[in-house]
Amino acid sequence: MGCCGDKDEDDPIPILTQHLNPADFSNQISAETTITISPMNSHFSALTCRDTLRLIFEKLPVADLARASCVCRVWNSVASDGEIVRSAFMEPWKLKEVVGKPVSSCFWRDNDIWKFAISHKIVRGDTVASLAVKYSVQVMDIKRLNNMMSDHGIYSRERLLIPISNPDILMNGTCYIELDTCAKREVAVLYLEGEPDKRFSYLSNRATSNQGKRRVLDSLKRSMQVDDGTAQYYLSISNGDPRAALTEFSADLRWERQTGFGS
Repeated sequence: MGCCGDKDEDDPIPILTQHLNPADFSNQISAETTITISPMNSHFSALTCRDTLRLIFEKLPVADLARASCVCRVWNSVASDGEIVRSAFMEPWKLKEVVGKPVSSCFWRDNDIWKFAISHKIVRGDTVASLAVKYSVQVMDIKRLNNMMSDHGIYSRERLLIPISNPDILMNGTCYIELDTCAKREVAVLYLEGEPDKRFSYLSNRATSNQGKRRVLDSLKRSMQVDDGTAQYYLSISNGDPRAALTEFSADLRWERQTGFGS
């Protein structure tokens, strides 16, 4: 084929544009009837070229990248590239940057709005209801995101994760990937005040300061409706885990009711 589209006599007709005559190929149907386009087909080497794949994958959303990574090893290695995955994760929300590396590589596979949260540092007077009004979200959504059984759980924590109701707040923002063990989930956290407070650690569900321990005891006292000594006892036999302490206390109450003890 000439550069101007004129056909040269010596040029073979490309196999993909050649019109097949059934009469001429009746004896070769099983051999040359269809051509399957796939990354493993030698006729389409461009589909295994990393540079070409990168140009294509950079334009794909997160869900399609996840599908592409399942095609073959070459596609997987390109589709799993950190820069490509991080860029696809940020694109729908127009984020400026995502800081940190997730514990699980599956974190990047989904970038729905529930994967993001606002960090709210708890101050005196905060309640779950007041925070729900402040951030225009539902009380149950806050409790579900933070893995809280009751409103009293707020007093044993230094911060709460707040669901994002308005996606526009993420635009040009910076999120920090954090594993919050109180909430028992890994999320991309947005700090409205700028960046994380280095003095606090949200990666441990046990209070290490005297103030934190006091908060845990006060929360247990309110939940159990007991005195300091009783709350301290159940906290100690539960290795400092407030949730386990409540479970132990509830089990003892059931035993007392069943046996009639204390009635």
